[in-house]
Amino acid sequence: MTVRLAVFDCDGTLVDGQAPICDSMEKAFASTGLPAPDRHDVRRIVGLSLPQAVRLLAPDAEEHLQRHAVEAYKEAFRTCRLEGSLEEPLFEGIAETITGLAARGWTLGVATGKSDRGLTSCLAAHGLTERFVTLQTADRHPSKPHPAMLEAALFEAGALAGDAVMIGDTTFDMEMARAAGVRAIGVAWGYHTEDELREAGAVDVAFSPAELGDLLP
Repeated sequence: MTVRLAVFDCDGTLVDGQAPICDSMEKAFASTGLPAPDRHDVRRIVGLSLPQAVRLLAPDAEEHLQRHAVEAYKEAFRTCRLEGSLEEPLFEGIAETITGLAARGWTLGVATGKSDRGLTSCLAAHGLTERFVTLQTADRHPSKPHPAMLEAALFEAGALAGDAVMIGDTTFDMEMARAAGVRAIGVAWGYHTEDELREAGAVDVAFSPAELGDLLP
C-alpha cells in the first residue's frame, strides 16, 4: 500500500509565530548584552535550529555569548508560554486544509526548528496533535536544510521519498526537501518570497491554504 506523506513546517506555515519569536530574541540579546537584531532579520531565520539562528544573527559575537543567547531565548519563550501570553495563531484556512488532506488519505507530519516541547504545546493548543503521525524537531536532528528530519519522517510513516511532499515557507524547507529527494511546495504567506522559494527548489508555491489543498489531490 502506498503511503502519501505530507510534511509541514510549523512557524510561518501552520502558525504565525513571528511575534513571540521576535520578542524572545530581543530579550535574549538584551540579557546577553548584544545589540538587538533587526526584526526583519529574525523573521528571515525562522525555521533554523536555535543555535544556528543565533550564530547568523550575531556572527561576530564570542561563542560563549552565543550560547548564553540561546539559553536566554529558551527561557524567554518558556516564560511567555507559562504566563499565557504566547500567541501562535493558525493561519486562516490551515485547519480546513489539514482536515481535507487527511480525508483524502494523506498521512501528515511536521518537521520544524521548534523544540519537542514547543511543538507539542503548539499543536495541542490548536487541537491538531492527533492529525500528525510523525513529529520531527530540532531537539533530535541537525538544523534544516540537513535532510535528517525528512528522512526520519519517511521512516516513521513508512513512506518513500517519491510519495512525499515537504510544505514550508522558507528556503531552508525547500533545500531540505531537495536533499531528501522529496517534492517541495512553498507557501507564500510565511517569511521568504515566492522567487526565493522557487530558486531553492519549490516545484509549486501556494498563495493560500485552499490553493495548497488543490496542489495535493
